[in-house]
Amino acid sequence: MKTNLPLSDITVVSLEQAIAAPLASRHLADWGARVIKIERPEVGDFARHYDTVVNGLSSQFIWTNRSKESLALDIKTDEGQTTLEALLEKADVFIQNLAPGAAQRQGLDAKSLVERFPRLVACDISGYGNGGPYSGKKAYDLLVQCETGFLSINGTPESPAKCGIAIADIATGMYVLNGVLMGLYQRASTGRGMAFEVSLFDALAEWMSYPAYYTRGAGRAIPRSGARHATIAPYGPFATGDGKTVFFGIQNEREWLNFCTVVLGDASIAVEPRYATNSQRLANRDALERLIEERFSAWPADEVLARLDRAAIANGRMNDVDDLLAHPQLLARQRYRDVGTERGPEAMFLPAVTIPGVEPVMGPVPAVGQHTEAILAELAEEAGATAARKAS
Repeated sequence: MKTNLPLSDITVVSLEQAIAAPLASRHLADWGARVIKIERPEVGDFARHYDTVVNGLSSQFIWTNRSKESLALDIKTDEGQTTLEALLEKADVFIQNLAPGAAQRQGLDAKSLVERFPRLVACDISGYGNGGPYSGKKAYDLLVQCETGFLSINGTPESPAKCGIAIADIATGMYVLNGVLMGLYQRASTGRGMAFEVSLFDALAEWMSYPAYYTRGAGRAIPRSGARHATIAPYGPFATGDGKTVFFGIQNEREWLNFCTVVLGDASIAVEPRYATNSQRLANRDALERLIEERFSAWPADEVLARLDRAAIANGRMNDVDDLLAHPQLLARQRYRDVGTERGPEAMFLPAVTIPGVEPVMGPVPAVGQHTEAILAELAEEAGATAARKAS
């Protein structure tokens, strides 16, 4: 164990599946926590079977489950309940995302557990939260994108579109991580653990704050704008002379003047009445974009990007995922590490937090039940030692 890691003395027991809970616990494992992942015997977490594209393994599973120990356990049996109880007695953190109502029926909801184990930090993850007409409703990422109105603002004017990644699950996982760290901080200060819950709906509703407040304030929905920004212009994709696409965004009037002067080479455009303010640029966006692309047609993408950089205008290339995998910024900063799996090593991104002088854990992705025998033997040894101490 790496003792210089921030969470190296923390043990997490996670009754988890899919993405939200495994992502949260993996972030804890990245920084030294021991994470014991409880899975169904033989079949395991159903996210193991989402696809088989990574040398026979699921791309989503290997993303969210490195550095963990897999314990195959049927918690509905007496033996399984006894084992889980023994784990909880020594755990610092417990996370669960069982189906609605299942944890409470088994006494595994956060509130019940913290009453029994007062130093435990326990989290319930659900689709819609405790209480309310949707509390018993099952939820998956895309369905929550629909319920929170995300699809209504995402896509083109002609057609809504889901987010290309599991945005509700990811938001939930990060709020769970936040809650766990708050709970551990509270325990360090007071000696008391904490019970809390995070729902996919609440997490994505928070992320929808800007369009919600815009809609309430304006009295109309924020428009779907495809790859453009909905309320800022120019901000979005622009074709260049070599057939490529670049993106840039103007944030204020100073940048607009710089763009016209340095990039387009014509300061008069900045004060033209149709384009003098962001509201005017939005109202005349089609004409403005035609003007910009006409100027850009004389230059290849590299020249356009160089001009934008000289003008201190934020910009980016229209990359695909292959471009990301070979991105010079990732390679130059060595943001990959090889991670073991049951089918061989896979290169994976480092966690986004960088701590000088501290290397995060990038341990193997476990097979189903890979650590069951070792964990059960450890619990039996501890039970024996406890019995011996009581006898003496």
